[in-house]
Amino acid sequence: MPEFIAIVALVFLFAATAIIFALRYKRCPSDRLLVVYGKVKGGKSANCYHGGAAFIWPVIQGYQWLDLTPLPIDIRLEGALSKQNIRVNTPSTFTVGVSTEPGVMENAAERMLGLGLTEIKELAKDIIFGQMRVVIATMDIEEINADRDKLIANISTGVEVELKKVGLRLINVNVQDITDESGYIDALGQEAASKAIADAKVKVAEAQRDGDIGAAEASRDQRVRVADANAKATEGENLATVDIANSNAERRMKEAEAERAASAAEKVKAAQALQEAYAAEKTSEEERAKREKATQQANIVVPAEIAKEKAIVDAEARAESIRRTQMGESDAVRLEKQAEADGLKAVKQAEADGLRFKLTAEADGQRLKLLAEAEGVEQVLTKKAKGFYELVNSVGADKALATQLLLIEQMPKLVEEQAKAIANLKIDKITVWDNGKSDANGKGGTADFVSGLVGSLPPLHEITKNAGVQLPDFLGSQTPTKQPAPPAAAATPPATPPTIPNQPGPDQAGPQV
Repeated sequence: MPEFIAIVALVFLFAATAIIFALRYKRCPSDRLLVVYGKVKGGKSANCYHGGAAFIWPVIQGYQWLDLTPLPIDIRLEGALSKQNIRVNTPSTFTVGVSTEPGVMENAAERMLGLGLTEIKELAKDIIFGQMRVVIATMDIEEINADRDKLIANISTGVEVELKKVGLRLINVNVQDITDESGYIDALGQEAASKAIADAKVKVAEAQRDGDIGAAEASRDQRVRVADANAKATEGENLATVDIANSNAERRMKEAEAERAASAAEKVKAAQALQEAYAAEKTSEEERAKREKATQQANIVVPAEIAKEKAIVDAEARAESIRRTQMGESDAVRLEKQAEADGLKAVKQAEADGLRFKLTAEADGQRLKLLAEAEGVEQVLTKKAKGFYELVNSVGADKALATQLLLIEQMPKLVEEQAKAIANLKIDKITVWDNGKSDANGKGGTADFVSGLVGSLPPLHEITKNAGVQLPDFLGSQTPTKQPAPPAAAATPPATPPTIPNQPGPDQAGPQV
């Protein structure tokens, strides 16, 4: 029984302790300040908490709340003396509240703990009244009336310093219409209005003047630009007409050139197609000759070889049959020799037949091949002649054009043959000494050497002439070699020797080589 009572007492004690702790643990809302006073750390008069929570020890500590609700205060300040000793009325509205700044919260706890919102409002109102009178006494009427920002800044600076001393902060200041008993501010307003009206009239007159000047200048610019635009338009039309004419001429030239090139290309492509067709027919005939040769070989040579193998097999079979009849040794030998002779004879006969058949097949195949080649060449020449005939007929009366087309087709071969003239020359190094002087034609030694080296190539006209082809004039012409003039008949020497121009005198040096 005593143990049960002890357990119940312990449970009751634990529950009471938990309840006390729960009741003494205070959470601070965001719109209040928690002020804990009594036995606090650091020897301060109170600890202030904005947000968070704190445990309030029973007996040795207590707590109260400070409301952070903003307080609007209407200040009807009348008859405040300005710096010019003119009394002004400055109605304003201030918004204040308890500060949450560290250090200032402690001032609020020390000076306003336990006060209501009305009492706090009256305290702030007295402080604001006094500071506003001080600020207005340091400013002129013009500054108070014209520079509201400076007035509000001076009031905010002075008032907030005093409010922090009691734990408050200034949230907002709104200064209403400012008046005075002497009507000075109204006079300033009328003066400003008159000046503004006069300035407005001047600006209107200047604007009208600028508008008239601008209209005149705009009209002038319009006429100048219209005339300039018309001139440029006419110039552009003329240039466009010229460009169109040039473009049409160029188009017609290109169309004619394209038509000529297309016609020539068609003729060249047709000739190439015929050439490829001839080559294909030649290949086909060669393949047909090979096939005929294979057919003859299969029909003649192969049966001969089969007959040869059959004769050999028959001879061997007869010899074997004779041995098996158990005849006498001499007869067997005689018959065996006879069989060998017959077999050898059959073999030689088969070889001779096979050789004859083979030669006959090769001769037939060669004949067919030559016949196919002849037919192919004949078809190539026939179609080539037909192509030449069509080419000549296609150019009409201008027969030289056909010659030019055929010559253009052979030009690569002619140039290749010309290049072979020096293709096998092996030149390790060429050294040319040039004294830097030029001849009468303006050429130096190096230029003469290169010209001579290029001139050593066989001329294209000579190659074509040797081939029996006369090149047309558009490929250049060969300058005929001047024949030496026949010696003139000896004339009777004149009485006085003729003067030879450019002959060096006795005091002149002749040309040195």
